[in-house]
Amino acid sequence: MSSSPTRVYTARLVGLPIFDPQGDQVGKVRDVVVVLRSETSQPRVLGLVAEVFGRRRIFVPMTRVTNIDSGQVYTTGLLNMRRFEQRSTETLVIGQMLDHSVTIVGTGVSGTVYDVAMEQARNRDWVLSRVAVQEPGKGLRRRGQSHVVAWDEVTGLTRREDSQGATQLLHALNEMRPADAASVLHDLPEDRQLAVVAAIDDERLADVLEEMSEEDQVQILGRIGTERAADVLEEMSPDDAADLINELPPETAELLLDLMEPEEAKDLRRLMSYVDDTAGAMMTPEAVILGPDATVADALALVRDPDLTPSLAACVYVCRQPLETPTGRFLGVAHIQRLLREPPSSLVAGAMDETLENVRPEASVDEVAAHLAFYNLVAAPVTDDGGHLIGVVTVDDLLDHLLPENWRDRGTRSGRRPGLVTGAASTPPPGASRG
Repeated sequence: MSSSPTRVYTARLVGLPIFDPQGDQVGKVRDVVVVLRSETSQPRVLGLVAEVFGRRRIFVPMTRVTNIDSGQVYTTGLLNMRRFEQRSTETLVIGQMLDHSVTIVGTGVSGTVYDVAMEQARNRDWVLSRVAVQEPGKGLRRRGQSHVVAWDEVTGLTRREDSQGATQLLHALNEMRPADAASVLHDLPEDRQLAVVAAIDDERLADVLEEMSEEDQVQILGRIGTERAADVLEEMSPDDAADLINELPPETAELLLDLMEPEEAKDLRRLMSYVDDTAGAMMTPEAVILGPDATVADALALVRDPDLTPSLAACVYVCRQPLETPTGRFLGVAHIQRLLREPPSSLVAGAMDETLENVRPEASVDEVAAHLAFYNLVAAPVTDDGGHLIGVVTVDDLLDHLLPENWRDRGTRSGRRPGLVTGAASTPPPGASRG
C-alpha cells in the first residue's frame, strides 16, 4: 500500500470513485467489510464493497487496494466481478456500525458511533483503530459533545442491538444524491432499512423512492402505514406516484388516493386514466406555466427553482388562464436559451415559439421519442383536443419507459463525491451527526 494515509475515516469513503491503474473509473465505494473479534482486539478490515457497472456489488479485498487519497481509491485493476454476499462472520461498517450505542471506558460516557477510522498495522493489514462517538444532546444544546477514542476504549460495538437508531446513517444518506442513497438503502439489512425509512422525512423519502425499482417502492410503501404512504406519494412527482400506485392492489391504491389531498389525488387519477406507454401516462402535470403578460424576469425566477429537473427547467409554457393543468388555451413554448438573451422586463410572449408541434396524450413511446429527437428537445407539451396544456413529457420520462423494467438494478452510477477522507472524523450531524 504505497502513499496511503495512515488513517482513513470510513464514513468519508462512501461514494468515492475507484480507479484502475490506467485511471479509468471501475466503481464507487459503498461500504467497508470487517471481522469483529472482541471488544479490545482491533477488527481486521477485509475489503471494500464496491458498486460497479450495472449496480452490481462486488468485494474488493484490501490487498487489491494500492492507494487511498483525498478523493479516490486506486486498485490493482484485478477485480472479481462475482456479486458480494455478506457472510455471517462479517460486519458492514456503514450499514451496521454507525448509530451503534457504545460506552467510553474510564469516563462512562455513552453515545452513538458516527464514524470509524481504519489504518494499517505493522503487518500491513488494515484494522479499525478509532471510534468517533457522539453524546446525546442535553437541554437546549443542539448536539452533544463528540469524542474520538481508540477502539479498545469503547464497549458495546460487538453486541447486537435490537433497537439501533439511524441518525448517523441518515446523515450520510442525506449527503448523497437520491440515486446513490436509493442504492445504499436497497442493500441495507432489513432492520437497518426499516430504521432509516422510519427516521427519514417524507420529502427526502419521496426523492429516494423515485430512484428505486418498483419492487422496492412497493415493499417500502407497505412498511410505513397508509397515512404516511399517502403523504409520501404527495411529495413524489405525479408521474412517478401514478406509476407506483398502479403497481399496488386496487383496494390499496384506492385507499391511498382517498387519503391524499383532493387536488393531488385528482392529478394522479387523471394520469392513471391514460393507456400505459403513452404520452399521457408518462407526462407530468407540474410544468413551468405562465400567462402571456408575464415578464422574462418572472420566467427566469421560476426556472431557478432547484427542485426542478433540468428537463423541466428548459422551457416555460405560455397559456391562457387558468395556469394549472389542464390550462386555458396553450399558446406556445419559451425556451430558456432564448429567455436568457431577452431583456428581463420584456414579455415572455415575445420570446415564444409558436411553431412547435404539440404531442397528443395517446402518442406512443416511439412517437414521443421521434418527436423529441426530430426537434432536438428535452421536453415537449402535451395538449388535449381543446388545445389545453395537460402536461409535459420529458426525456427522462421517456427513458424510464424505453429502458428495461429492471434498469434501475442494472444501470450504471457514475461520478464522484468530493471531500477529504483523511485527517479527521466526519462531522456529526446537527441535532445529533470476501466475496
